[in-house]
Amino acid sequence: MRQTVTRRTLGVSLAALAAASTTLARAAAPKAGDKPLYKDPAQPVELRVRDLLSRMTLEEKAAQLIGVWLTKAKVQTPEGEFSPAEASKNFPNGLGQISRPSDRKGLKPAAVVDAAAGADDGSVNRNAKETARYVNAAQKWAMEQTRLGIPMLMHDEALHGYVARDATSFPQAIAMASTFDPDTVEKCFAVAAREMRARGSNIALAPVVDVARDPRWGRIEETYGEDPHLCAEIGLAAIRGFQGKTLPLAKDKVFVTLKHMTGHGQPENGTNVGPAQIAERTLRENFFPPFERAVKELPVRSVMPSYNEIDGVPSHANRWLLHDVLRGEWGFQGVTMSDYFAIKELRDRHKLTDSLAETAVMAMNATVDVELPDGEAYALLPELVKSGRVSQAAVDEAVARVLAVKFEGGLFENPYADEKTADAKTAAPDAIALAREAARKAVVLLKNDKGVLPLDPSKFKRLALLGTHAKDTPIGGYSDVPRHVVSIYEGLQAEAKKSGFTLDYAEAVRITEARIWAQDEVKLVDPAVNAKLIAEAVEVARKADVVVMVLGDNEQTSREAWADAHLGDRESLDLVGQQNDLAKAIFDLGKPTVVFLLNGRPLSVNLLAERADALVEGWYLGQETGNAAADILFGRANPGGKLPVSIARDVGQLPIYYNRKPTARRGYLLGDTSPLYPFGFGLSYTTFDISAPRPAKAQIGANESVRVEVDVTNTGKVAGDEVVQLYIHDEAASVTRPLLELKHFKRVSLAPGAKQTVTFEVSPLDLSLWNLEMKRVVEPGQFTLLAGPNSVDLKKATLTVTG
Repeated sequence: MRQTVTRRTLGVSLAALAAASTTLARAAAPKAGDKPLYKDPAQPVELRVRDLLSRMTLEEKAAQLIGVWLTKAKVQTPEGEFSPAEASKNFPNGLGQISRPSDRKGLKPAAVVDAAAGADDGSVNRNAKETARYVNAAQKWAMEQTRLGIPMLMHDEALHGYVARDATSFPQAIAMASTFDPDTVEKCFAVAAREMRARGSNIALAPVVDVARDPRWGRIEETYGEDPHLCAEIGLAAIRGFQGKTLPLAKDKVFVTLKHMTGHGQPENGTNVGPAQIAERTLRENFFPPFERAVKELPVRSVMPSYNEIDGVPSHANRWLLHDVLRGEWGFQGVTMSDYFAIKELRDRHKLTDSLAETAVMAMNATVDVELPDGEAYALLPELVKSGRVSQAAVDEAVARVLAVKFEGGLFENPYADEKTADAKTAAPDAIALAREAARKAVVLLKNDKGVLPLDPSKFKRLALLGTHAKDTPIGGYSDVPRHVVSIYEGLQAEAKKSGFTLDYAEAVRITEARIWAQDEVKLVDPAVNAKLIAEAVEVARKADVVVMVLGDNEQTSREAWADAHLGDRESLDLVGQQNDLAKAIFDLGKPTVVFLLNGRPLSVNLLAERADALVEGWYLGQETGNAAADILFGRANPGGKLPVSIARDVGQLPIYYNRKPTARRGYLLGDTSPLYPFGFGLSYTTFDISAPRPAKAQIGANESVRVEVDVTNTGKVAGDEVVQLYIHDEAASVTRPLLELKHFKRVSLAPGAKQTVTFEVSPLDLSLWNLEMKRVVEPGQFTLLAGPNSVDLKKATLTVTG
């Protein structure tokens, strides 16, 4: 039977470890030949941690709190193979972890600070077998050639699938959220975990559970949208997929790292790492919940602080945030791992100090346990402890948490990968089929005038497919190169061959000269070049019976801005370049025209919304983009995705998130405060009716839950999916309340004419608020329950809460 490690058990042990380690260090050494207690898997984790910690020198402890990435040259040969000799020379006290073992960073000593995959010399990353071999060599050194034999953590990125060569690429995170389907999300990340563990990685720097409330921010594509409940539910699904529900870690699972705590998704000016001007109540109501629920509901063992500051305090130096709230209020017992270079940025970007040593003091005081990706500030910890600037107890507590993760992961017993099977477990047929299913479920139908979709091949002979990204398929940031990415051109080409129509293609308009996410410089295509391409596309479209245009963004036009020379946020929400020029020219032909968007952030597509016959929000759909697009366009799949964000008409409307306060959006002179498309919106090829919510009781006490039923009926002629959404509004309270708050949702599949009753349990937590004393309470009064297919088209019921 697998042991379940509870937060309570581990918490008791960690609290006493600092004192215990000092006492145990003075105890008699074990007799020669005795097996150390920490190597006995039958012993409880807390005793194994305590025993190992008592045997460690200060230098060995500090080594557990760092990784290597740009400095991988210190542990490998010039050809990129792991070198035990180099590792022993440069890290004689062991090493805590290797940052992204799948990439080839560090083939030569590097000073370049970026977040790109790949190598310093431009070579491709390791394949499955090469990664497994590298990890195994590294772990063999750690286990057999360091004094205490402590295995290493091997972390990798896994935003929408394992970020490694050949691994399965699922829809981008924001597209995952648009499925409103936690079961599918869980399955996708279970595959990502399987592929990671097959190569020897054991911890993912994912999921991102930041609530994102500014679409100018290039990282919005990495999030699950603007709503705290949706972010929490999709985040929890991702965690279950990656890690499972219990510990110790199963052999096909990996630990997660919740990112980025917090306020990251509403930066000043919409620019990455900008200050988050957010009050405590807003933090607690909107930004904390996804992190809090994850920590309290699942055995999360790693959290990453955010780059930004809140109220003048950067998260990596914020003891209130990481110690008082995360550890104290929520009971988190795991490891806090720094974002890449974030400890050093306390000096270089936030200007809190001019001393790297002082940044280590600040981060340790805030209870940041591990420095990533390389040990720069934390390499100074032994001297800082000896000089009294950092306490031995603080270091012991951090190391204890790291060791506990390694024991709970079973790494002391089996840190190795199976080189022979790693490739076969990568992009297996079931993974590819799941990627296609997830992509279909992520698609959001925004407009479908005159029933243009689904396309009926019996009613046309010639289809024009336009757009550079119809062939050159973007899949979003934090991606490597899958074995095969199916383009929309490829998907429609197969459709044409099967159905007998003629497919014509024109590049039509280019956006950027390249779409390399990691490349610093972004060059837009010369408008003169696009003018010629547009003219050619018009002639191709003129001959067609129906037109499909693929427009949107790519990995360069909206992305993570990780350096001053590598920007990714934008002041405009409009389509980049000459895409609207193309659209106008095609619309003027009067042909039935479908626009299929591929993008990572919500765009102000006013022209398309007005003039396209059908408008599809595809986001970035991963490696099965083309097959999923064909399934949707030709009706083999019925779109059922919903928007996880509000789409603004103009950047001047921002912020535009749906859960606004009563005094927001009084109106604009000569303008409109309503979104172009609201949160939760998405059409179907069929129609649905959703009833008003029916609470089982009209009146409940403040500590009671109530069952609420909602009927949903497919009133159309084809099978389809609908997402039943339940919102609440507190009609009068001691502090202002949002007009709407999503509290529950359920995606259901219904045949034509079928009806289903969806049941939700509305709990005291759903009805609670943070009062004037900053305590979470349920205040007596009247609540409105609202149900519908989106955040606008809602039917109401009343619930009274008594004192």
